[in-house]
Amino acid sequence: MAPAPLAPEEELDVTVVLPVYNENGHLRAEIDRITAALEASAYTWEIVVVDDGSDDGSGEQLRTIEGIRLIQFAQNRGSGSARKVGTRAARGRVVVWTDADMTYPNERIPELVKELDGWDQVVGARTSEQGTHKAFRVPAKWFIRRLASFLVEHPIPDLNSGLRAFRKEVAMQYLHLLPKGFSCVTTITMAFLANGYSVKYVPIDYAQRAGTSKFHWRKDTRRYLTQVIRLVLSYNPLRIFLPLGLLLGAVGVGKLLYDWDVHHFRVTTNTLIVLFAAFQVFAIGLLADLQVRLSKRADEVDPASL
Repeated sequence: MAPAPLAPEEELDVTVVLPVYNENGHLRAEIDRITAALEASAYTWEIVVVDDGSDDGSGEQLRTIEGIRLIQFAQNRGSGSARKVGTRAARGRVVVWTDADMTYPNERIPELVKELDGWDQVVGARTSEQGTHKAFRVPAKWFIRRLASFLVEHPIPDLNSGLRAFRKEVAMQYLHLLPKGFSCVTTITMAFLANGYSVKYVPIDYAQRAGTSKFHWRKDTRRYLTQVIRLVLSYNPLRIFLPLGLLLGAVGVGKLLYDWDVHHFRVTTNTLIVLFAAFQVFAIGLLADLQVRLSKRADEVDPASL
């Protein structure tokens, strides 16, 4: 049994970062479940709870719970901000993100940490969808997941799972990219994959949440999609510009052949516009790719597989 360590400067094996926003009523049960799992493991550990400006009494309840490190925001700043601050404060070589709403099998946290051996990140891939607005969420998440898989050239079974373990030294390179909202989990997945780090997926069950969902399907879906495209433009812009340029080029060449046949080798203005647009897209893509390569960090952390 591994008791929670006390020395503030001591490096630990695992830090669990738990963002909390208005989760009163089941907080103690969730923290007790995580604590029991960690105590039964061979790891040294800590639980960092970040109260994201709760106004339902969660903050007061957290101050009565022993065995945690508590960080409290004066106002709500978003799940991404809470995870970012908690990760920076972590003393563990491995950081685990999870939620406090009873949806994730947090008793399996030590298992995810063990699965991290030889990998840079392990994600609990959900085998079911229990969220609200299923009719909108399921197709939207499927589309964004397929788009993200295409852009990073890697299959992604679950893009925005909230349960994951990763090497802190790798994640610290990309914390500045995390948005303040729910799409932070998408960002950390994409950042690892786009930069050549390995991500392993472990199937997990996903339960009905306790309390009230903070997910807004229209606003948060738009943020997910925007963040996916933004990240790929930051790391592999040719995955977007090259197909678009090829499409415009094919249309332009097809229109050029049509003009030659119908207009007796005269080229119309709209054909020239399409061909010029294709050239511009190619040029912008190549310049963006060059900029990405020139700005790449020289002191990147080596992947776990090396």
